Amino acid sequence: MVIKTDTCYYSEYKIYPGRGIRTVRRDGKLLAFITSKVKSLYNQKIKAQKLTWSQQWRRRNKKGRVENVQKRAKKRAARVYKAIAGLAVEEIHKARSQTADVRRAKREATVRSVKDRQRKQKDATKKTKKAKKN
Repeated sequence: MVIKTDTCYYSEYKIYPGRGIRTVRRDGKLLAFITSKVKSLYNQKIKAQKLTWSQQWRRRNKKGRVENVQKRAKKRAARVYKAIAGLAVEEIHKARSQTADVRRAKREATVRSVKDRQRKQKDATKKTKKAKKN
């Protein structure tokens, strides 16, 4: 047998038949309160969220959540690679997939070539200075 229950307007507790107080507001809305204490608190305009025993306070402070609602995994937006001025998308992919060793070797090779160029330039300037002196 199903028992028709009402919910308290203030505390949100179940009101079983034969219990509670019903009042009609000026705008015509029917309010059901479980006890005179709850009715008194409502009339004093005390917020239910401030009372630790009310359902509103428990909901606001995240108490008594039996259900373990798992958050849905958000779909991460796939990265879209666009060509940068002078670089194609394939070149960017190649650069990103390179290992640290390959990068290090490339860097050392460029440093070596720069040093060689500077050494040659220095030698060339020395030769021209010697030629001017003679």
